Amino acid sequence: MANRDITCTVNGRKRTFSVDIRSSLSDMLRGQAGLDSIKHGCDVGECGACTVLIDGKPFNSCIYLALWAEGKDILTLEGLSDTKGTISDIQQAFIDEGAVQCGFCTPGFIMASVPIITKDEPSSREEIRKQIAGNLCRCTGYENIVNAIEKTQKKRIAEKKK
Repeated sequence: MANRDITCTVNGRKRTFSVDIRSSLSDMLRGQAGLDSIKHGCDVGECGACTVLIDGKPFNSCIYLALWAEGKDILTLEGLSDTKGTISDIQQAFIDEGAVQCGFCTPGFIMASVPIITKDEPSSREEIRKQIAGNLCRCTGYENIVNAIEKTQKKRIAEKKK
């Protein structure tokens, strides 16, 4: 196996990893960084359970080579909590709205929602559905997920206007 060192920022911390040139980003993040929120679902980029943000955009980390992360800024669910471990507003909204059932897909949905909730203009429910379309859930029926995202986005927009 051919390994190569890469340096990237993971959840605000610059890190260097030695990765097999064939390894996926999800393998690197779970195996070497110890980040369990990245789920191995389909391993072909269809379910979204492994969604992370790379330079602010959602990607399926199972089909993103670890080598491509060189110099990138990667954010996972663990990076949304504050230094005391307090969960973020979007995580709390998922709890409040009952958008979590078995929980397997939840980290991916939350990460896919971050670019939505940080917009300055409200998104319609249809726009939210389109932006999370790459994430699959077998339990919730999606309505509560959309409710949680919409609630958080509206709350953040209102807070910016204060």
